[in-house]
Amino acid sequence: MAKNRLLSALNLFNWLRSFASFLGRRWSNFSFGFPRAAKAVKLAWRLFIVVFLIDIGYLMGIWPDWKWYSHGTVPKSQFILAYEREASQNPTLPRLRWQPVELRDIPSAMIRSVIAAEDSRFFQHEGIDVDALKNAMEYNWERKSFIYGASTISQQTTKNLFLSPSRDPFRKWHEFALTFAMEQNISKRRILELYLNVAEFGRGIYGIDAAAKFYWGISADEMSDNQALELAATLPAPTKHNPKTRTNFFLKKKQKIRRNLGR
Repeated sequence: MAKNRLLSALNLFNWLRSFASFLGRRWSNFSFGFPRAAKAVKLAWRLFIVVFLIDIGYLMGIWPDWKWYSHGTVPKSQFILAYEREASQNPTLPRLRWQPVELRDIPSAMIRSVIAAEDSRFFQHEGIDVDALKNAMEYNWERKSFIYGASTISQQTTKNLFLSPSRDPFRKWHEFALTFAMEQNISKRRILELYLNVAEFGRGIYGIDAAAKFYWGISADEMSDNQALELAATLPAPTKHNPKTRTNFFLKKKQKIRRNLGR
Protein backbone atom coordinates (compact mmCIF):
# COMPACT_ATOMS: atom_id res chain seq x y z
CA MET A 1 0.00 0.00 0.00
CA ALA A 2 2.83 2.41 0.88
CA LYS A 3 4.51 1.64 -2.46
CA ASN A 4 1.28 2.35 -4.36
CA ARG A 5 0.85 5.66 -2.51
CA LEU A 6 4.42 6.67 -3.39
CA LEU A 7 3.93 5.84 -7.06
CA SER A 8 0.66 7.77 -7.11
CA ALA A 9 2.34 10.78 -5.53
CA LEU A 10 5.21 10.70 -8.04
CA ASN A 11 2.84 10.42 -10.98
CA LEU A 12 0.74 13.27 -9.64
CA PHE A 13 3.83 15.40 -9.09
CA ASN A 14 5.12 14.80 -12.64
CA TRP A 15 1.71 15.58 -14.13
CA LEU A 16 1.30 18.77 -12.13
CA ARG A 17 4.84 19.90 -13.00
CA SER A 18 4.13 19.40 -16.71
CA PHE A 19 0.79 21.15 -16.41
CA ALA A 20 2.35 24.08 -14.55
CA SER A 21 5.01 24.40 -17.26
CA PHE A 22 2.31 24.34 -19.94
CA LEU A 23 0.28 27.05 -18.20
CA GLY A 24 3.41 29.11 -17.66
CA ARG A 25 4.08 29.12 -21.40
CA ARG A 26 0.46 30.02 -22.09
CA TRP A 27 0.57 32.95 -19.69
CA SER A 28 3.69 34.21 -21.43
CA ASN A 29 1.79 34.25 -24.70
CA PHE A 30 -1.19 36.07 -23.18
CA SER A 31 0.57 38.72 -21.13
CA PHE A 32 -1.26 41.48 -23.02
CA GLY A 33 1.85 43.64 -22.98
CA PHE A 34 2.34 43.34 -19.23
CA PRO A 35 5.31 40.99 -18.74
CA ARG A 36 5.50 41.71 -15.00
CA ALA A 37 1.88 40.65 -14.58
CA ALA A 38 2.59 37.42 -16.46
CA LYS A 39 5.58 36.69 -14.21
CA ALA A 40 3.52 37.35 -11.10
CA VAL A 41 0.80 34.99 -12.29
CA LYS A 42 3.33 32.27 -13.09
CA LEU A 43 4.92 32.65 -9.66
CA ALA A 44 1.53 32.49 -7.96
CA TRP A 45 0.66 29.38 -9.94
CA ARG A 46 3.91 27.66 -8.96
CA LEU A 47 3.34 28.51 -5.31
CA PHE A 48 -0.15 27.06 -5.59
CA ILE A 49 1.26 23.85 -7.05
CA VAL A 50 3.76 23.54 -4.19
CA VAL A 51 1.08 24.06 -1.55
CA PHE A 52 -1.25 21.69 -3.38
CA LEU A 53 1.39 18.95 -3.53
CA ILE A 54 2.15 19.31 0.16
CA ASP A 55 -1.54 19.06 0.92
CA ILE A 56 -1.94 16.02 -1.33
CA GLY A 57 0.89 14.41 0.62
CA TYR A 58 -0.95 15.10 3.87
CA LEU A 59 -4.20 13.72 2.46
CA MET A 60 -2.47 10.56 1.31
CA GLY A 61 -0.99 10.20 4.78
CA ILE A 62 -4.42 10.16 6.43
CA TRP A 63 -6.15 8.24 3.62
CA PRO A 64 -8.00 5.33 5.24
CA ASP A 65 -8.13 1.69 4.26
CA TRP A 66 -11.79 1.64 3.32
CA LYS A 67 -12.09 -2.13 3.71
CA TRP A 68 -11.34 -1.69 7.41
CA TYR A 69 -14.22 0.78 7.77
CA SER A 70 -16.73 -1.06 5.56
CA HIS A 71 -17.65 -3.61 8.23
CA GLY A 72 -16.92 -4.74 11.76
CA THR A 73 -16.62 -2.79 14.99
CA VAL A 74 -16.99 0.98 14.73
CA PRO A 75 -13.66 2.65 15.58
CA LYS A 76 -13.21 5.75 17.72
CA SER A 77 -13.45 8.95 15.71
CA GLN A 78 -10.87 11.73 15.73
CA PHE A 79 -13.35 13.81 17.75
CA ILE A 80 -13.64 11.08 20.39
CA LEU A 81 -9.85 10.73 20.57
CA ALA A 82 -9.51 14.51 20.89
CA TYR A 83 -12.03 14.54 23.73
CA GLU A 84 -10.13 11.76 25.51
CA ARG A 85 -6.93 13.80 25.34
CA GLU A 86 -8.71 16.92 26.58
CA ALA A 87 -10.38 15.04 29.44
CA SER A 88 -7.07 13.51 30.52
CA GLN A 89 -5.72 17.02 31.05
CA ASN A 90 -8.89 18.48 32.54
CA PRO A 91 -10.45 16.31 35.28
CA THR A 92 -13.48 18.63 35.54
CA LEU A 93 -14.78 17.41 32.17
CA PRO A 94 -17.44 14.67 32.14
CA ARG A 95 -16.12 11.19 31.49
CA LEU A 96 -16.30 9.85 27.98
CA ARG A 97 -19.49 7.93 27.24
CA TRP A 98 -19.27 5.78 24.12
CA GLN A 99 -20.45 2.29 23.34
CA PRO A 100 -20.89 1.45 19.64
CA VAL A 101 -23.82 -0.73 18.60
CA GLU A 102 -24.82 -2.36 15.35
CA LEU A 103 -27.33 -0.68 13.07
CA ARG A 104 -29.82 -3.50 13.66
CA ASP A 105 -29.91 -2.48 17.33
CA ILE A 106 -30.88 1.10 16.50
CA PRO A 107 -34.65 1.71 16.14
CA SER A 108 -35.86 2.58 12.66
CA ALA A 109 -37.53 5.66 14.18
CA MET A 110 -34.09 6.92 15.18
CA ILE A 111 -32.72 6.41 11.68
CA ARG A 112 -35.69 8.14 10.05
CA SER A 113 -35.53 11.05 12.51
CA VAL A 114 -31.82 11.66 11.92
CA ILE A 115 -32.25 11.57 8.14
CA ALA A 116 -35.20 13.97 8.37
CA ALA A 117 -33.18 16.29 10.62
CA GLU A 118 -29.80 16.23 8.91
CA ASP A 119 -29.98 14.96 5.35
CA SER A 120 -33.37 14.27 3.76
CA ARG A 121 -31.80 13.21 0.43
CA PHE A 122 -29.26 10.89 2.03
CA PHE A 123 -30.20 7.90 -0.13
CA GLN A 124 -30.32 9.97 -3.34
CA HIS A 125 -27.00 11.86 -3.37
CA GLU A 126 -23.45 10.51 -3.65
CA GLY A 127 -22.07 12.18 -0.56
CA ILE A 128 -22.47 15.85 -1.48
CA ASP A 129 -25.97 17.30 -1.77
CA VAL A 130 -25.35 19.89 -4.48
CA ASP A 131 -28.88 21.30 -4.36
CA ALA A 132 -28.76 21.79 -0.58
CA LEU A 133 -25.29 23.35 -0.85
CA LYS A 134 -26.49 25.78 -3.53
CA ASN A 135 -29.59 26.75 -1.53
CA ALA A 136 -27.56 27.28 1.65
CA MET A 137 -25.03 29.47 -0.15
CA GLU A 138 -27.78 31.61 -1.67
CA TYR A 139 -29.57 31.95 1.67
CA ASN A 140 -26.39 32.92 3.51
CA TRP A 141 -25.34 35.35 0.77
CA GLU A 142 -28.67 37.16 0.87
CA ARG A 143 -28.37 37.64 4.63
CA LYS A 144 -24.60 38.37 4.60
CA SER A 145 -24.09 35.80 7.32
CA PHE A 146 -23.31 32.09 7.67
CA ILE A 147 -26.64 30.83 8.98
CA TYR A 148 -27.15 27.46 7.33
CA GLY A 149 -24.65 24.81 6.31
CA ALA A 150 -25.34 21.94 3.96
CA SER A 151 -23.17 19.11 5.28
CA THR A 152 -24.64 15.72 4.54
CA ILE A 153 -24.56 12.76 6.92
CA SER A 154 -21.70 11.36 4.83
CA GLN A 155 -19.70 14.58 5.19
CA GLN A 156 -20.30 14.68 8.91
CA THR A 157 -19.17 11.06 9.17
CA THR A 158 -15.87 11.69 7.41
CA LYS A 159 -15.30 14.87 9.41
CA ASN A 160 -15.82 13.02 12.69
CA LEU A 161 -13.87 9.91 11.77
CA PHE A 162 -10.82 11.32 10.01
CA LEU A 163 -10.43 15.06 10.58
CA SER A 164 -9.52 17.03 13.69
CA PRO A 165 -11.96 19.39 15.45
CA SER A 166 -9.68 22.34 14.61
CA ARG A 167 -10.57 24.40 11.54
CA ASP A 168 -8.18 25.24 8.74
CA PRO A 169 -8.59 26.46 5.12
CA PHE A 170 -8.05 22.97 3.70
CA ARG A 171 -10.43 20.99 5.91
CA LYS A 172 -13.50 21.40 3.72
CA TRP A 173 -11.58 20.20 0.68
CA HIS A 174 -10.31 17.19 2.67
CA GLU A 175 -13.89 16.53 3.79
CA PHE A 176 -15.15 16.59 0.19
CA ALA A 177 -12.41 14.25 -1.05
CA LEU A 178 -12.86 11.76 1.79
CA THR A 179 -16.65 11.86 1.50
CA PHE A 180 -16.60 11.14 -2.23
CA ALA A 181 -14.21 8.21 -1.71
CA MET A 182 -16.21 6.83 1.21
CA GLU A 183 -19.41 6.82 -0.83
CA GLN A 184 -17.62 4.75 -3.49
CA ASN A 185 -16.36 2.18 -0.99
CA ILE A 186 -18.89 1.91 1.83
CA SER A 187 -22.62 1.19 1.72
CA LYS A 188 -25.20 3.75 2.80
CA ARG A 189 -26.30 1.54 5.69
CA ARG A 190 -22.73 1.27 6.96
CA ILE A 191 -22.30 5.05 6.72
CA LEU A 192 -25.42 5.43 8.86
CA GLU A 193 -24.06 2.91 11.35
CA LEU A 194 -20.76 4.79 11.60
CA TYR A 195 -22.44 8.18 11.93
CA LEU A 196 -24.94 7.14 14.60
CA ASN A 197 -22.09 5.69 16.66
CA VAL A 198 -19.72 8.67 16.52
CA ALA A 199 -22.05 11.69 16.42
CA GLU A 200 -21.91 13.87 19.52
CA PHE A 201 -25.10 14.09 21.62
CA GLY A 202 -23.76 16.09 24.56
CA ARG A 203 -20.49 16.89 26.31
CA GLY A 204 -18.49 13.68 26.20
CA ILE A 205 -21.49 11.71 24.90
CA TYR A 206 -20.89 9.99 21.56
CA GLY A 207 -23.21 7.64 19.75
CA ILE A 208 -26.85 6.67 20.08
CA ASP A 209 -26.44 4.06 22.81
CA ALA A 210 -24.43 6.33 25.12
CA ALA A 211 -26.97 9.12 24.57
CA ALA A 212 -29.96 6.90 25.37
CA LYS A 213 -28.30 5.68 28.57
CA PHE A 214 -27.29 9.18 29.65
CA TYR A 215 -30.64 10.92 29.05
CA TRP A 216 -33.09 8.14 29.92
CA GLY A 217 -31.16 5.23 31.41
CA ILE A 218 -32.07 2.84 28.60
CA SER A 219 -30.20 1.19 25.74
CA ALA A 220 -30.56 2.34 22.14
CA ASP A 221 -32.95 -0.45 21.12
CA GLU A 222 -35.40 0.59 23.88
CA MET A 223 -35.94 4.16 22.67
CA SER A 224 -39.43 5.36 21.84
CA ASP A 225 -40.32 7.38 18.75
CA ASN A 226 -40.46 10.55 20.85
CA GLN A 227 -37.02 9.91 22.34
CA ALA A 228 -35.65 9.34 18.83
CA LEU A 229 -37.03 12.73 17.81
CA GLU A 230 -35.36 14.38 20.79
CA LEU A 231 -31.95 12.88 20.07
CA ALA A 232 -32.20 13.96 16.43
CA ALA A 233 -33.04 17.48 17.61
CA THR A 234 -29.78 17.71 19.58
CA LEU A 235 -27.55 17.38 16.54
CA PRO A 236 -27.12 21.06 15.55
CA ALA A 237 -25.54 21.96 18.91
CA PRO A 238 -25.77 19.06 21.38
CA THR A 239 -24.02 20.70 24.32
CA LYS A 240 -26.52 23.57 24.38
CA HIS A 241 -29.71 22.06 23.01
CA ASN A 242 -30.56 18.58 24.27
CA PRO A 243 -33.24 16.60 26.16
CA LYS A 244 -32.00 18.00 29.49
CA THR A 245 -31.72 21.71 28.62
CA ARG A 246 -34.94 21.66 26.54
CA THR A 247 -34.28 25.10 25.07
CA ASN A 248 -36.75 26.81 22.73
CA PHE A 249 -34.40 26.06 19.83
CA PHE A 250 -34.40 22.37 20.77
CA LEU A 251 -38.20 22.18 21.03
CA LYS A 252 -38.69 24.01 17.71
CA LYS A 253 -36.21 21.70 16.00
CA LYS A 254 -38.05 18.69 17.41
CA GLN A 255 -41.33 19.94 15.98
CA LYS A 256 -39.72 20.64 12.63
CA ILE A 257 -38.39 17.08 12.42
CA ARG A 258 -41.85 15.78 13.35
CA ARG A 259 -43.37 17.80 10.47
CA ASN A 260 -40.69 16.57 8.07
CA LEU A 261 -41.66 13.02 9.00
CA GLY A 262 -45.31 13.83 8.27
CA ARG A 263 -46.51 13.30 11.83
